[in-house]
Amino acid sequence: MEGSTALKAEPSGRRVLDSAVVRFAGDSGDGMQLTGSQFTLSTALAGNDLATFPDFPAEIRAPVGTTFGVSAFQINFGARVIKTSGDDLDVLVAMNPAALKVDLPDLKAGGLLIIDSGAFTERNFTKAGFAADPREDGSLDDYRVVAVDMSQMTQDAVKDQGLTKKEALRCKNMWALGLVYWMFGRQRKATQDWLNAKFAKRSEIAAANIAALNAGHAFGETAEMGEDLAAFSVPAAKIAPGLYRNITGAEALSWGLVAGAAAAELKLVFCSYPITPASSLLHSLAGLKDHGVVTFQAEDEIAAVCAAIGASYAGGVGVTSSSGPGVALKTEALGLAISAELPLVVVNSQRAGPSTGMPTKTEQSDLYQSVFGRNGDSPLAVLAARSPADCFEVAMEAVRLATRYMTPVILLSDGYIANAAEPWALPDVDSLPRFPVSFDIDPEGFHPFRRDAGTLARNWAVPGTPGLEHRIGGIEKASDSGNISYDAQNHQRMTDLRRDKILGIAGDIPEQVFEQGGIDDSLVVVGWGSTYGPISRAVDNLRQEGVSVAHLHLRHIWPLARNLGDLLAAFDRILVPEMNDGQLVTLLRSEFLVPAEGVNKVTGKPFKIAEIEAAVRARLES
Repeated sequence: MEGSTALKAEPSGRRVLDSAVVRFAGDSGDGMQLTGSQFTLSTALAGNDLATFPDFPAEIRAPVGTTFGVSAFQINFGARVIKTSGDDLDVLVAMNPAALKVDLPDLKAGGLLIIDSGAFTERNFTKAGFAADPREDGSLDDYRVVAVDMSQMTQDAVKDQGLTKKEALRCKNMWALGLVYWMFGRQRKATQDWLNAKFAKRSEIAAANIAALNAGHAFGETAEMGEDLAAFSVPAAKIAPGLYRNITGAEALSWGLVAGAAAAELKLVFCSYPITPASSLLHSLAGLKDHGVVTFQAEDEIAAVCAAIGASYAGGVGVTSSSGPGVALKTEALGLAISAELPLVVVNSQRAGPSTGMPTKTEQSDLYQSVFGRNGDSPLAVLAARSPADCFEVAMEAVRLATRYMTPVILLSDGYIANAAEPWALPDVDSLPRFPVSFDIDPEGFHPFRRDAGTLARNWAVPGTPGLEHRIGGIEKASDSGNISYDAQNHQRMTDLRRDKILGIAGDIPEQVFEQGGIDDSLVVVGWGSTYGPISRAVDNLRQEGVSVAHLHLRHIWPLARNLGDLLAAFDRILVPEMNDGQLVTLLRSEFLVPAEGVNKVTGKPFKIAEIEAAVRARLES
């Protein structure tokens, strides 16, 4: 499991850990995401490897103090390679009873619980659903509890800044951050600089937050609470040399799409409609106008995808983005892009469904929708990113396939990947792949569905090119002219061509390789998307114990890698962990007739490493 392990003590008395899992939790107005992001920054500057998990409430503004409004930010950081945001928590900072109610089950026995006793009132107990004060009924006996009146201490720390009580209490997240900075030996300067920049026009707010940060840090230094509030040190990780930055999945997708458009030598036109958790991609791309990006916020999902198709028809890279419910609305237009054979990238940041479901919780339940979810025989390519940093390469690959094969490509991310962060080594721009597009400019023998013999992609003619006037649309076209056709045999031929074009992509993508292990192992774990981290760590742990288990992780969901069937045929036991009810399992069984079994979880939270380890052991024992 990924969690803390004490190694030794420094001369300073700090206990050295190889990793630690910390979660900040409070009301949605308590600034937990900001607190977590600043702790992430300081941790990255300290040289630790890390992975984060922001957890947002679904309610826009739930009643203060209720469990519906709890917002949390988790970070796993260490002196070794970190692959997940962590299993059980080592430290939980709970700013009110509601946060305690929601997040306490994830704190390991003997873990450190820091609570703001100033918020632990009878009224807040009632709002959170506690029948009695949890500090007095024995429910916290399994944990090391540090109860601090952060609310009052924050007000005392900022009293000279002339703030109202409400404004003063909004600084208590910085007090908590200062305390945790002291616990793990973090520097405060980066956060102080950030506060001064953010509140440059309200210097008193900046000064108050900095005072609260320093007060929390000073409390840790002077409280002398012994084992309950210990000081730790997590050494820097051994990471390959290079220039790194902290990156979220949404940011990596944005830059990957920009890099992909540059590699194709085309303009990127991003057309979208806001929806959780996909909106962050629109926000990120809107800030990249200097890189030639055009962003268009449409009035609805259908307008967004149709505008993106129009951009591709005009010779650009049309990209649209949504989550499952929005992709459902785009489906008819996706069929149009498939029929017209135009490049289009559709980013689906998956969330818990069906319908509105749990809009801020993560899930992997749109694989069926992506591979099969259109009327008629409507094949397209489907890719899946495995982590925030991986989104960059996958976005470039989506643009490459879309433009090379004149097809829509669905890129699957999810709520966890979109919002989570990890260190990313900045690539050498000159070494990035290039795949410039060649438009048809020859009117000799031109018709819009003349195809490349190798890829079966139709030629791409920019409207307005002299001699290349043409008409395309959703009605079936004659394969030898592009004119409207209702001929039965022509429809058969066009259906076959569209199918074979997509299946042919399998010859243009890498063969599937094992992440760990090989065909001589007793069981293989097959994953896709954001299950990569917990699967990878679980398999690594098991192999160190001598367990015969291998790991395959799929980037290309459709078409599948050309050698995948042969690899799977070597195993009698195939385990597929998914945050859905068994969708990749169905695909693997139908394509390869293999005995794949699912390990399924739809709680809105990522898999824990221990869950996958237990599932592997159970299958091997049976």
